Amino acid sequence: MSNAGLTIFDGEVLRSIDLKLPELEHTVTGAQLLEISESKVSESLSGLSLPPHLKEAAISRVSSGDEVNFRRTDFNSQQASEKLGVFVSAVADALRDTPIVVSILDGSTLKLFLEDEDDFAMLAENLFTDLDEEDKGKLCKSEIRKALLHMGVEMGVPPLSEFPILDDIIKKHDADGDEELGQAQFAELLQPVLQGIADVLHEKPITIVQNVEIFTGSRLRKILADEKTLKCLVEKMISEESKGKDSQGRADLIKSLIIKNGKELGLPPLSSENESVALLYDNIFSQLNNREKGSADASTEEGFMDAVKDVLRKFEELLETTPVYSAITNL
Repeated sequence: MSNAGLTIFDGEVLRSIDLKLPELEHTVTGAQLLEISESKVSESLSGLSLPPHLKEAAISRVSSGDEVNFRRTDFNSQQASEKLGVFVSAVADALRDTPIVVSILDGSTLKLFLEDEDDFAMLAENLFTDLDEEDKGKLCKSEIRKALLHMGVEMGVPPLSEFPILDDIIKKHDADGDEELGQAQFAELLQPVLQGIADVLHEKPITIVQNVEIFTGSRLRKILADEKTLKCLVEKMISEESKGKDSQGRADLIKSLIIKNGKELGLPPLSSENESVALLYDNIFSQLNNREKGSADASTEEGFMDAVKDVLRKFEELLETTPVYSAITNL
């Protein structure tokens, strides 16, 4: 699964890997077989070196937990092919449970923003608004770092820990300190900083590998299919959320319930930094607002439960047709 310098590996490509080994004149040791297996898997994953957790999972399974003896053992051709299959299956299963996303940052995404004045103006405005939490209309120069953090890998900015040259770029453009800037000044300062990052990445691209969780609505589907579990879950959520909030509108209560209990429901965590997730929530919550304006059905307990189910079904339907992913950790 790939898109514009970003590739998600969920193990599917490994299910059809060729498990044949070159003709062996002699036996092969377990140590040699591990090297061959890792090389074959890496080749199928576009040359990606196996992250440690995947490599460890595969070695543990193929060696039955005894790596030392496995490395010393000799295998004939048939045995080696079987062990190769076990190694590949272990990696594929691990990727199915926790896929990885590989992003190649070469400056092209940043250049797209910089080349389109309207896109850049909107980006700078959104960043300024997000960072101006007190609505002062002013931000310190030092907030440029936070703006870059907000943009993140999805917008072409590498994690600061992986891009130490950023300090030099910030110093070069005097983008640090307590001097306060208005929105237009902030945008003027942000532009050359992004250009500097794009130029460096163009000369020396960075590959970022992250664990991701893909949300397809499967967990939510199981919850919706079990009326008893769903009712107990919603009643528990309502009890915890409605304490001291009697004046809260039904639509707002449903939104709050879903956002705070998203993990238990199998929903992706809401984040303004993940555009696809933010759009998913905006789409469904806007429909919820329209429903409350045009109907009073949710005023009863039964009606409220039906409203919650309706919202969850919409999440399930959209996630089934358009799964979203959420990054967990950098590898």
